[in-house]
Amino acid sequence: MINRHLRDLILSRLRNFPAVALLGPRQSGKTTLAQTISGVYYDLEVDPEQLRLNLQWEVIVQSKAPVVLDEAQNDPGIFPRLRNTIDIHRNKNGRFLILGSVSPALMKQVSEFLTGRLAICELSPVYLLEVKKNLADHLWLAGGFPAGGLLTADQFPVWQTNYLDLLAMRDLPAWGLPASAQVTKRFFKMLAASHGTIWNASQMGKSMGLSYHTVNSYLDFLEQAYLIRRLQPYFANLRKRLVKSPKVFWRDSGLLHALLGVYRMDGLIAQPWVGRSWEGWVIEQILTCLSVRGLHHEAYFLRTADGYELDLVLKIGREVWALEIKLSTTPGRADLERLEKTGKLIGADRHFLISRTLHEISSEKTISTNLRGFLRRITALKFS
Repeated sequence: MINRHLRDLILSRLRNFPAVALLGPRQSGKTTLAQTISGVYYDLEVDPEQLRLNLQWEVIVQSKAPVVLDEAQNDPGIFPRLRNTIDIHRNKNGRFLILGSVSPALMKQVSEFLTGRLAICELSPVYLLEVKKNLADHLWLAGGFPAGGLLTADQFPVWQTNYLDLLAMRDLPAWGLPASAQVTKRFFKMLAASHGTIWNASQMGKSMGLSYHTVNSYLDFLEQAYLIRRLQPYFANLRKRLVKSPKVFWRDSGLLHALLGVYRMDGLIAQPWVGRSWEGWVIEQILTCLSVRGLHHEAYFLRTADGYELDLVLKIGREVWALEIKLSTTPGRADLERLEKTGKLIGADRHFLISRTLHEISSEKTISTNLRGFLRRITALKFS
């Protein structure tokens, strides 16, 4: 079993809140993780389990262990009941662990009934610090879903293809996406082709025969379902014209590569878009690590009309970090000088050049390191 680092944050939140909502994509390991915390478990996606919970309610609310309610959005009636139960003993923490695979349906109920009564944690697929060093490239290729090839290599890309097909045909329509399975799968492929690029809703809509309003709404939904990450541009008081549209990334690299028909590491390295794949994967690893640590952060990218660019701008506490990501084992002095020059434009406190280097070089404000080295710096930061 993979040791999921988010477990420590969940336990911390349970000590301080009556309930915790554990959100994330299907098959990311929420149920497995929750069952390492408590054996009092109910799967509310199944009607008999809803009935069992209803019949046993008076007994289970006395449980000393947290009560795990999986896919809670399938039983909307549970939320007013949770609110009443929590409010009877408001000072009693660690009572409920609520799991959900799609945030819109669940968060609607949470905001209406449980505001101020719970904390939210997000479980992404497995990330770099949860696997052995020799699995890093395989994690990039096949993605982090535990059943998708991480544990059994021959599952990739068959698992990813089936996963996306089921989402398009069953789950996404059930969650409210107003598109046919055929349209959704075509949208998946077009998003994969534009991974890591500036989002252009008008162009995407024209290619699909849809309005830009429609494709924007589809993108909103896929983002809320933890499939897509939209990285917003960083706005600073610069005397330069800035790109104002977001970048769009697939959050799991295995889903991206399955959609693009790349199934081997040597095939991935040969692709003209491999740099964008690497950039998106590194960004996702960083943001996952920050979330796992419970560190409040804001993430952006920077691009000016005259060529200044930062792949990632992080606001952590009072500091601004400027990051450049290179698919190289030997970053050069010119890369560092360009990073420092761009970082100074936004007043960055620290500059990081992240590559596949084996050697770390650091000065007072600028550090050249690899991804694992950068993530270890994050783990040394304190909880917010």
